[in-house]
Amino acid sequence: MKKTSTEPYVSTYLHSKGRRLGLPIAGNFELTARCNFNCPMCYVHMTDAQLRSCGKQELTAKQWLDIAKAARDKGMVFVLLTGGEPLVRKDFFEIYDGMREMGLLISINSNGSMLKGEILERFLENPPFRFNISLYGGSNETYRNMCGISAYDQVKENIRALRKAGVDVSLNLSITPYNKADLPQIYADAVELDVNVRASSYMYPSVRVNGDQYGCGNRLGCRESARYSVAWDLLRFTPEEFEKRAEAMMKLEAIESDGCPVEAGEGVRCRAGSTSFWMTWDGRMLPCGMMTRPEVNVMELGFDAAWETIRKETEKIKTPGKCVSCRYKDFCGACAAVYFTETGRFDGVPEYVCKRAEEIVEYTRRAYEERKAK
Repeated sequence: MKKTSTEPYVSTYLHSKGRRLGLPIAGNFELTARCNFNCPMCYVHMTDAQLRSCGKQELTAKQWLDIAKAARDKGMVFVLLTGGEPLVRKDFFEIYDGMREMGLLISINSNGSMLKGEILERFLENPPFRFNISLYGGSNETYRNMCGISAYDQVKENIRALRKAGVDVSLNLSITPYNKADLPQIYADAVELDVNVRASSYMYPSVRVNGDQYGCGNRLGCRESARYSVAWDLLRFTPEEFEKRAEAMMKLEAIESDGCPVEAGEGVRCRAGSTSFWMTWDGRMLPCGMMTRPEVNVMELGFDAAWETIRKETEKIKTPGKCVSCRYKDFCGACAAVYFTETGRFDGVPEYVCKRAEEIVEYTRRAYEERKAK
């Protein structure tokens, strides 16, 4: 398996400059909430029937292209086409080709099941900057239990075809109660296909689907989530790399709190709402696709006004003061979206994530000591 590469310098530079100038360097375009899979932990998912009955409509191809042009004129360079499963749209290539003609660098999030036949040929002829493909398991049985469709063999074949043609592919892995036993096979698949895998055993609560179900989700308990996070580390790191990681964690654990509580938390540390934005399938702009606020209707305000509103509202967000001095803050993974989806507030302390971080340190220590004892 490829080692995870660092971000290209040009991207880091553009985002840094965009932050100073207030420019939307990267856009995430959620073309649809529909999907041919039915994963229980999905943060946005609708069937065709649900879409028809919800009283809302997906933006048309022309509307997406108009927004993309306005965003590009404002500074957007990178665009991610996502869903749902974006390839279920019959007009997908109208949107894709139109954005390519604008000179945008396009990445695509997909479950990979539809990358065959004519669709595959069109991508091989005009490939995106990158394909991010979700690999949900290591067998057809796992796919059937988790996604409702036995697509494992097909997805692997499609990834192999992309790689053979030289298309850049990265895999996303969500470790869940449904596929946790498949980690060794998934790792072996990544090695065979020579692709990077970004894996996480943390699942955001799907508040965009479940309304006010903050802190709830179809996911592993915090202890089991920590256990499988460390299990993945043991697969992906060399013994030397794992030991360095473990020693760094244990040094953090040894740090004593200064006993001075901090009332004011930090602002949003990632790029959400400062150099990137998320467009929902029905035309709302969010800082991040996991949040439900702040939000504005782009079709009513226009892109420029929507972006300025989101940027200013994001600047007001403050995360928990308690987390500022936490010794685990740099690896627990908590961000503004985590605080919000776990607690319903940006300044709420996410107990699930706190306990998970403590358990990750404990499981890492055990694995470290077992290795040293051999």
